[in-house]
Amino acid sequence: MTKEEALLQYTLRLGDNALILGQRLIELVSHGPELEEEIANANLALDYLGQARMLYSYAGELEGKGRREDDFAFMRLEVEFCNLLLLEQPNGHFGDTIVRSVLFEEFYYLQLDALMRCHEERLGEIAARAIKEIRYHRRHNSKWLIRLGDGTNESQVKVQASLEALWHLTGEIFEGDQVDQIIQDQFCGPKLNQIKEQWAASISGLLAEARLAMPVDRPMENGARAGKHTEHFGPLITEMQYLQRTYPGLAW
Repeated sequence: MTKEEALLQYTLRLGDNALILGQRLIELVSHGPELEEEIANANLALDYLGQARMLYSYAGELEGKGRREDDFAFMRLEVEFCNLLLLEQPNGHFGDTIVRSVLFEEFYYLQLDALMRCHEERLGEIAARAIKEIRYHRRHNSKWLIRLGDGTNESQVKVQASLEALWHLTGEIFEGDQVDQIIQDQFCGPKLNQIKEQWAASISGLLAEARLAMPVDRPMENGARAGKHTEHFGPLITEMQYLQRTYPGLAW
């Protein structure tokens, strides 16, 4: 694999992560627990969609085949998406949504921080724009995790269950492959082993503050980088891609 091919694949992975989590958050519009959170959630979703657009546009330039951001989002097959399995999980109750975001965004913030210092100028510029939004996301969702964990007995039990249910999907985040290695070696990109240590320390401190227990490690699920998704992904992209696949080339 050439460094150009690796850069394209890496950019698409970043775009897929942003798109799929954004899509999940969009599903919650009009279902927030309170009006202020309803407005906040809509803005979080828009942030992710904006990031996906930047990344897909750059991927189209790297690929050089004329594909646009809409083509990457709406015209690819399920096996062509490489988003983390964690992000395609259903929203569930509010605690599930918060835990999913916290586990991912603690990693994503560190990843973007590393990318700002990489030797790939365009990717660094996108990371610099995205990290400003993710800094707010982390603060917002972390406060909710603490509020739920250190709240009523019911909220603590529910959010602890959410943590246990999603924990087995976190191992995949740090399983690097040839693409990650090339980005690290050729572009001075993120070092996953270092990020994992920082992520673990951050999550551990946050859970302690929220009076939540760190889940016991168990076999981790993976496969998204190879296009192997959970049973939840098919319905997600079917709904997301419906209009473009029904009316190809549809424009607003």
